Amino acid sequence: MDGRTFRQVLGKFFDAPGGVCLDARVQVELPNGEMKDLGEIKLLENRMFGAIETHRLVLKLNAPPGQRRLGKIIGHL
Repeated sequence: MDGRTFRQVLGKFFDAPGGVCLDARVQVELPNGEMKDLGEIKLLENRMFGAIETHRLVLKLNAPPGQRRLGKIIGHL
């Protein structure tokens, strides 16, 4: 996914009626099904010459020890 598509998808969530997305917890689901909190977003520059992608967005996960477990997800909006 590129930054343009990422922005478009996030925009649709934030523009949704009711504004519930504004107070939502931000998490990433790992391939094994585990959920981790999003801790940081960084914009990095690639050092490869001739690369099509000159920059990348990196989402760093937060996994502090003793993190409380969240309840089961009951639906998708």
